[in-house]
Amino acid sequence: MAHPAHSSTPDFIPQAAEAVREHLAAATGLPAFLAGAGTLTLAERRLIVDQALLMLDQNYVHMPLKSAMYAVNPVQRLRVMRRRLERQTEATKPVEWLFHTEMSEIFHSMRDLHTNYLLPAPYAGKIAFLPFLVERYEDTQGEHFMVTHVAQGFSAPGFAPGVEITHWSGIPIAKAVDLNAARFAGSNAAARRSRGVQSLTLRSLVIHLPPFEEWVTVSYIDAGGTAHELREKWRIVDNLPTFVRAQAPTGIALAEGLDLDMDEANRAKVMLFAPKVVARQKALEAGEAAPEVHAGEISTSMPKVFRAQEVQTSAGTFGYIRIFTFLERDVEGFINEFVRLLRQMPDRGLILDVRDNGGGVIFNAEFALQTLTPRRITPEPTQFINTPLNLRICRENQEDLGAWLPSMEQAVEIGTTYSSAVALTPEDGANAIGQQYFGPVVLITNARCYSATDIFAAGFQDHQIGPVLGTDENTGAGGANVWEHKALADLLAGDPETPYRPLPKGAGMRVAIRRSLRVGTNSGTPVEDLGITPDVPYRMTRRDLLEGNADLFERAGEVLKGIKPHAVNITDATAAGGALRLKVKATNIDRLDVYVDQRPRASVDLSDGQADVTVPDAAAAHSARVEGFADGELVASKTAQLN
Repeated sequence: MAHPAHSSTPDFIPQAAEAVREHLAAATGLPAFLAGAGTLTLAERRLIVDQALLMLDQNYVHMPLKSAMYAVNPVQRLRVMRRRLERQTEATKPVEWLFHTEMSEIFHSMRDLHTNYLLPAPYAGKIAFLPFLVERYEDTQGEHFMVTHVAQGFSAPGFAPGVEITHWSGIPIAKAVDLNAARFAGSNAAARRSRGVQSLTLRSLVIHLPPFEEWVTVSYIDAGGTAHELREKWRIVDNLPTFVRAQAPTGIALAEGLDLDMDEANRAKVMLFAPKVVARQKALEAGEAAPEVHAGEISTSMPKVFRAQEVQTSAGTFGYIRIFTFLERDVEGFINEFVRLLRQMPDRGLILDVRDNGGGVIFNAEFALQTLTPRRITPEPTQFINTPLNLRICRENQEDLGAWLPSMEQAVEIGTTYSSAVALTPEDGANAIGQQYFGPVVLITNARCYSATDIFAAGFQDHQIGPVLGTDENTGAGGANVWEHKALADLLAGDPETPYRPLPKGAGMRVAIRRSLRVGTNSGTPVEDLGITPDVPYRMTRRDLLEGNADLFERAGEVLKGIKPHAVNITDATAAGGALRLKVKATNIDRLDVYVDQRPRASVDLSDGQADVTVPDAAAAHSARVEGFADGELVASKTAQLN
């Protein structure tokens, strides 16, 4: 689930709960909703297909990869569809849902959660839901599918968190999940199956058509071992609004990587199962006193983004930070809050959890890496596919896109498929503040990590920050920067011959525009479709789902216990007699290298974890950095600002 519930002061929670109850009570049944859908004219359908052809043929960066891996040709399918539309009239055109179905199938055939056909009104902004959540776990008997959350106000005989689902509308549950997985996009088998589980009870209608069935029949076994059957209707309701507002296509707005489906699902889960998070966020936005959090949980100004606390395991007490999303356009605020939380974590080790994080602003993901390692961060480079239209866009927007332009102009002569690889994230910004946490770190991932979160996990592994503990075989494998149709149109808004046309009735499209490549020992490997393979595989247990990740935390604690911590700290910096005197305290460090104003000035060996270092002719220095080594390997770094 996206967010755990928070306890709160008495006045906020009843209000939030009542607001959610009223909102869900106003949900529309599927037949009533569909009766009001379907107002696209034939000309509007043709326009949508034409714009989809333009984007996939001229902007889509992964087309060669997808054609090779999945033997698909979405451009030709769109051409055939366009030809059929030419032969239709208003009187002979098929019902609209068939048009949306075919468009969705074409986009889903590429198995790319960045590249979507976004349905028009009245689908946009709506979710279809059943009032409970199903999750998967494994034990010695195999895999199981269990109800883990139930929406307030819903009840059925013996139906509560912990009941096991056996059949879904008469289909054995595992097969039902596989059938669902085949319908929804996902860049690898683990990602598709994860989406198959999620879509059992929750679907965002901006990306997916409403369910074909008006209700489902759920067969389940309650806590006492008694078998039951429940028939539940699908309901349609407005989702919570997006956490960010639209911006002009410049700077940060062009540096986003987001799985929109996961973002929609996470907001829906908050609304359905964690109204206390909604209450807290609304209080903060209104400048009011925010509800209290669980005992032991650290208060944060960004509850939709972070959760932080200490966790007790048999291996010791460790810090825990959950990053729910990177979709926060206040990059400085995001990093400052992350650092503030890091400084309150115990130094014995940190469990960093990015499960179900659909991504967001790539700057946030790559800027955060520096805080966890002494090594210099190399942001992932990205590439456009070389097409006349992409070249035209870069020429007309050189302030933001000029770095890719020379190689794209050269491609006209030499015929290369991709532009040169250039990082989206400024390297200076990715190394501006350096290491802030000095204990060992383990990163927890799953198959719903996508886009900017894939990039974060890749950077974590490529810079050898710590082990990746994965609850699935791979992350979601979304290795790209994504732009919407409107952003592409805005980039050529001043061009009278722009090929982009406004889409009708709120329809939209998104496309992976720049692909990302890994660095370090994996240099040049694309993230798309491959994802990040964990160093430590793990399977979720029943106890994890019902008792707050208890076994998962135990396994993470075992991993952290086996990693030796390293730390350095400048405890005092004094200028006297023209020299700079530094007192340094270190843990498990045998050598210190000292840099003053970015220049190497001294190197000393350590035996007792302390050192007094005098740097001559440095009394007016602005900064000092000490780098700690163990057996010749850089393991810790600390920078102090002086004058």
